[in-house]
Amino acid sequence: MNARRVPRRLLLTLHLGEVPEHLPAWVATTRYGVAPADHIDGGIVDRLLNDLGGAFRCARVHSARKPRTTAIAGARRFDDVEQLSGVARVLRVELQDDAGIHDLVTALRQVPTVEGAMCEHLSYAPLDSTSYRALAQAQSGPTFDPQEAWRPHELIRLPQALGYTQGDPAVIIGLADTGVALQHPGLPQAAMRRGFDTVDLDPSTMGGLTLVGDSHKHDEDPSDDVGHGTACAGILRADGLDLPPGGAGQCSLLPVRVLAAALAGERRVGVGSIANIDAGMKRLIDLGAKVINMSFGTAEHQLPDGGAPPHLEVVRYALARGVILVAASGNSGQAERYFPAAHEGVIAVGSVNLRGEPSRFSTRGEHVALCAPGEGIWTCGLTDAPGGLQRANGTSFAAPFATAACALLAARANARARPLTGTEARALLVDSCRPHLRADTTGCGAGVLDVWSALRALENRMDDEDDDAGDGDPGTAP
Repeated sequence: MNARRVPRRLLLTLHLGEVPEHLPAWVATTRYGVAPADHIDGGIVDRLLNDLGGAFRCARVHSARKPRTTAIAGARRFDDVEQLSGVARVLRVELQDDAGIHDLVTALRQVPTVEGAMCEHLSYAPLDSTSYRALAQAQSGPTFDPQEAWRPHELIRLPQALGYTQGDPAVIIGLADTGVALQHPGLPQAAMRRGFDTVDLDPSTMGGLTLVGDSHKHDEDPSDDVGHGTACAGILRADGLDLPPGGAGQCSLLPVRVLAAALAGERRVGVGSIANIDAGMKRLIDLGAKVINMSFGTAEHQLPDGGAPPHLEVVRYALARGVILVAASGNSGQAERYFPAAHEGVIAVGSVNLRGEPSRFSTRGEHVALCAPGEGIWTCGLTDAPGGLQRANGTSFAAPFATAACALLAARANARARPLTGTEARALLVDSCRPHLRADTTGCGAGVLDVWSALRALENRMDDEDDDAGDGDPGTAP
């Protein structure tokens, strides 16, 4: 997980009521041929952008949840939640001249109508894994061990949880990642909702990275060229034939490709701009995702130009819509904050090994809620051949176990006609954790995920609520 500034591009958030109606959504400029705006307020913001950035063009990062009845293709109207959370007010600005961008950001932050300004940067999702197929061909490295594959699931008592509830297809898990290998034989097609792709990167902004495969313009194909998203998908929804069944049971999976594939040396990584990631996140929310897994992030000390951390507006929007957000804490092995994991309201997940001990690479901090297995995780790989597996390590693969637990909790709450908020889900997971076995676990959260205990805690709470409701005086029938 790392950060690199995108040349000539910044993200600008205006205060409530300050965004003019003429600004189109970015997707309208790429899909419907609408021209980006060449002015914003006709005042000080435009003067600063022109003086310090040369000519510029601008569009809203996000599309509105509901279309406006109008003849203008791609035009939208934002509702109160979109306005108050800020997603309706985030602008993507492309400058002609990059030389003065840091001075420009500093100056924009002093403007009364501006809520925030930052250079746009890239977020990464490295994958520490080995392809089972490649290893078998090379006759070296680990070979698939079915017994070992079950150990992470047994550690957090997933088999017992799935024996109690199988989940619900109506509960949608959003997977914001590098996409998914859609034809993988170990991922049931019936579990997969129609996904999409919000990656729109310029190869000239990648520095030393070389983009691989599809990297330009939004489309409806979330195919994975890295393997990171496919690994997360396997933890959530594997069919249970070669691998243990996915922890989310019968809950649906909605993949969005927010990270493109790039070569870092000989290794493929996922890379995406903050605007692309946030656009994908918002669309997941608008399509009804109840839980979203975010196995990516940016370290606070790597953020360019200071300012507000990334993903703030879309996190606020998700929480306002009742979405449960789960994120990987990071793989630095240090006590620090990665975003989006460190945002308030996000369930940040660290990693433990198969003995339940905190992983050396797991990022720590007061914001970390709990840990889940993140070492030696056998899951789906990129290969389409039967047995296309990989053995993965990282908090990226601990987070999906907690995401699966949240999906099962939401499904069980649905079965009894109860809502479940992110705050409630976090409390259930944290309060039901098994304590860490070692003493040196500061910053590793409340303990190790216990899905079965979390489900029982939810069931007991709902039973108590029913009992309390029955204790009242029913009154006299009319």
